[in-house]
Amino acid sequence: MRVSNRIVTEDEADLRLDRWFRRHYPNLTQGALQKLCRTGQVRVDGGRVQTNSRLAPGQTVRIPPLPDISQPAPLPPPDPMLVREIEKMVIYQDDHLLVLDKPSGLATQGGPGITKHVDMMLDGLRKEDGDRPRLVHRIDRDTSGILLIARTPGVAAKLAAAFRGRDVGKTYWAIVVGRPAQASGIIDQPLAKIGAGGAALVVAASRGEEDAVSAKSEYETIDAAGKKFSWLALSPLTGRTHQLRVHCESLGTPIVGDPRYGGKAAHPEGFIDRLHLHARQLDIPHPAGGRLIVTAPLPPHMRETFRSLGFVPGDTPAPKRIKGNKGPAK
Repeated sequence: MRVSNRIVTEDEADLRLDRWFRRHYPNLTQGALQKLCRTGQVRVDGGRVQTNSRLAPGQTVRIPPLPDISQPAPLPPPDPMLVREIEKMVIYQDDHLLVLDKPSGLATQGGPGITKHVDMMLDGLRKEDGDRPRLVHRIDRDTSGILLIARTPGVAAKLAAAFRGRDVGKTYWAIVVGRPAQASGIIDQPLAKIGAGGAALVVAASRGEEDAVSAKSEYETIDAAGKKFSWLALSPLTGRTHQLRVHCESLGTPIVGDPRYGGKAAHPEGFIDRLHLHARQLDIPHPAGGRLIVTAPLPPHMRETFRSLGFVPGDTPAPKRIKGNKGPAK
């Protein structure tokens, strides 16, 4: 291998040099990289650098001959069946990101007893010679709807920062048993996790209780079938595990078909026994500027329930890019 040069891309802005090498040469050890920097074999714009130096777009990184171990093994081709399956989930895509409509029952990531999940299918969405797409957030296995995927690590970092900074509007639709005492409001109910792993349970907790974390959700009753069932629009203002499911239970209106919360009341007769919680809409700052609003159609089991209860969801809007970046619509 001869000396080569690589240009730092916009997507790699402010990346540490060692992380940049880990991205492009994942089998090169930290110790080997430190030695290459110390001896001046790795340089940026002709100057000596340290492994923790930050990179800027347009800079040139000198790559000396590297050990054979620095070359990653070729990736096995993705399973064609999984490729077709995940391609059918795509409801929006561009050069920066993809939006999937995840079906209920498909896990976002792996875990005990999970043999198929979205993360293992992402190689099927990789562009030729491009980065492996990355999950930006997660939704529960039993929840259907919108899942955001970044095409590059830089885009993933920008979108993750938007989620942390609450510059993302998330709307869920749920069918619940009963009718909230107030038609709309904010559920300000701390939560605590009991247990670990797949068996962990989230419960309502008292303020100041050990392990309790703040959790807030906004809700609005869109329609109701008497006092027996309601259609709610839910917006999590914090991002806790199972937050919306436990908050609905704390209102006395558990989500229909919830396998973990709400007890017997969550499984009324005459309905498909599957969680009726759907990630309906996502409003995000687009990495290339402006905002993107994407809406996912109802899954089949919720469409059936809507029909039986006389609820009318209306048409599903097409994805929309808008100028400006004033924050998610309220």
